[in-house]
Amino acid sequence: MRKTILSTIVLCLAASAAQAQNPIIRDQFTADPTARVFNNKVYLYPSHDIVPPAGQRQDWFCMEDYHVFSSENLTDWTDHGVIVTQNKVPWVRPDSYSMWAPDCVERNGKYYFYFPSAPKDGRGFGVGVAVADSPVGPFIPEPEPIKGINGIDPCVLQASDGNAYIFWGAGRCAKLKPNMKELADDTPKEKVKWGDREFEMLGVNCLKGLPSRQAEGPFAFEYNGNYYLTYPYVREKTEVLAYAMSKNPMGPYEYKGLIMAEQPNGCWTNHHSIINYKGQWYLFYHHNYLSPRDDKRRSACIEKLYFNADGTIQEVKQTLRGVGVNKATEKIEIDRYSTAANDVTTALIDTVNTFRGFQATLPQKGSWLRYANVDFTGVTSTAYLIVNAMAAGNSEFCIREKTATGKIIARIPMNVVSQMGQWRRDQSGQWLTQTVALEYVPKGVTDLVVTCEGDAAVSINWVQFKNRINYFQPVAASAPATQPDANGFIRRWLLLEPIDYNVRSNTILTDTYLNENLAKQYFKGQFDDKRLPRDGEKVTATGIALAGGPRDTRMQAGPAQTKEVKQTLRWHALESESYNVKVFRFAEAYGCQPYNSLFWGVTVINCPEEMEGVRLAIGSNGASMWWLNGDRVLTLDGDRRMVEDDCVSQRLTLKKGRNILRFALVNGPGLSDLCARFIDEQGKPVTGYEVTLFSK
Repeated sequence: MRKTILSTIVLCLAASAAQAQNPIIRDQFTADPTARVFNNKVYLYPSHDIVPPAGQRQDWFCMEDYHVFSSENLTDWTDHGVIVTQNKVPWVRPDSYSMWAPDCVERNGKYYFYFPSAPKDGRGFGVGVAVADSPVGPFIPEPEPIKGINGIDPCVLQASDGNAYIFWGAGRCAKLKPNMKELADDTPKEKVKWGDREFEMLGVNCLKGLPSRQAEGPFAFEYNGNYYLTYPYVREKTEVLAYAMSKNPMGPYEYKGLIMAEQPNGCWTNHHSIINYKGQWYLFYHHNYLSPRDDKRRSACIEKLYFNADGTIQEVKQTLRGVGVNKATEKIEIDRYSTAANDVTTALIDTVNTFRGFQATLPQKGSWLRYANVDFTGVTSTAYLIVNAMAAGNSEFCIREKTATGKIIARIPMNVVSQMGQWRRDQSGQWLTQTVALEYVPKGVTDLVVTCEGDAAVSINWVQFKNRINYFQPVAASAPATQPDANGFIRRWLLLEPIDYNVRSNTILTDTYLNENLAKQYFKGQFDDKRLPRDGEKVTATGIALAGGPRDTRMQAGPAQTKEVKQTLRWHALESESYNVKVFRFAEAYGCQPYNSLFWGVTVINCPEEMEGVRLAIGSNGASMWWLNGDRVLTLDGDRRMVEDDCVSQRLTLKKGRNILRFALVNGPGLSDLCARFIDEQGKPVTGYEVTLFSK
């Protein structure tokens, strides 16, 4: 994608590890994916591509160990770690880096993991076996490879005739003994010519007479009385996935056609496996999505597979979406879309660190993409949206349901000049954060459609829906007064939705700066003790945003240029569930930007009698300033964390009757919160008063 990005936005919280999109593993390369179903769970045994270490051929395949992954929904994958490594297999040359396509099967409660590698004697390839009591190991390798097999890419078929058959190389097949570690004694032998050489090989060639140029990686399975031998071979310049059928596990097989055509980007290889899981057939294969300029580093993918009535296989098309149903509350990598307008393109976010993933670009107004199968079960009506996106200028996009004209779930403006007070960069220095309120919450499983509805291009990475946690409960106007909690902390507040307040660095939040800036007039009635705001009341506030778009002033010389922005904000009467008043979560809950924000709050202290000699004790994550009955009584400066009684005022007097306590809190990049109480001369909490949000 052309680098004309003027601004970026992330509307996000923490991302989930789920991967329902292709490729399914994003923290390492996973080639030759063999999937098996054990105990109603899918286990994936791929080979593990790595970048060749010094001394190894740099433009060739390089694998030194195997991991195993598991999933119950084909969406969430758990890495169980290394199960076999070349340095701990007695017969493998430890610097061979040739742990190629493996397989794993279960028989009589034992799990047999088959893998190829280069033996220490330097003669071709051998196939070894490692045995475990669990699909995830620990696997103990046998001291020697299977005698009689010279080749790669083993696959074991446990047929309905009660026998186990091992396939390897270019479609060779032999029966295994019941111990699963040796070839049967009646294994046939065949004389084979290789150039000028003639030698004897065990097993039968099941691909004899079939299209099989440079064939390898056989995978065999049985379905509806038919045996299927599937395999990659080079039809033109790169591998396709093909298949043949037979009534006998050792053939002869009849060629039927392709399962998957050549990789669209010219990736040389494509190895695979096929399983039935919960009534649906799936094709596991690999592609070099995460290494587009290096087809020796591959990544596992999944697609659904279907049969025709006569048992033949329908050709499978590769998709970005993959399979599985995403929960709406998970990270949904919507750039791996199901379908899209013809002008939509995808690209890696970072061509160096490719594991950061992808972005899809909607270049103009009217562009759209659709992401299928998102489950909104459990998403509440008060949920909000988290989205990771960027724009080439001032634009807007929508998340809609089902179609490009469907019901709007959320609308995301990307006007960087007027909105920059709300954006925050993440650690990459490129993306910015914000939350977005929802207009509508779908029900059940549905499709999401992203539509570009502004005049500039939009690139989108992922979205996530998040239920609001009840950090606060609304307080009705008719609610009776309450008291501070047992420790004296005040939990009832009128909170104003945060004002844009761009803080280029928390280091500027000195006493002098705060005294000059927090006491300014940001909205009408800011210090009016005669008339308190009402729940739901709106005010027009003047915020401070960066002028001319985003910039990270910590990394650029010269002062940041700011501009005033007008905002319409609402007051909320709330009771905190905790002594710790989480204003950051308050902002999120009402679809407001919690970062680079100025929070205002007010409460009413009703005292039955005058209280002399009390002190206001405050803790706040972020700099804050406090007023009692119009007088500034406490300032907490700098970049600080919320600590009980972090700062204590001088002696104060709470009047008999109504007292007005106000605060202003500046939040830059932090998770802002606060706690407030009055204490006596001995530091004990003062609790003999009522707290209300409404005048008596």
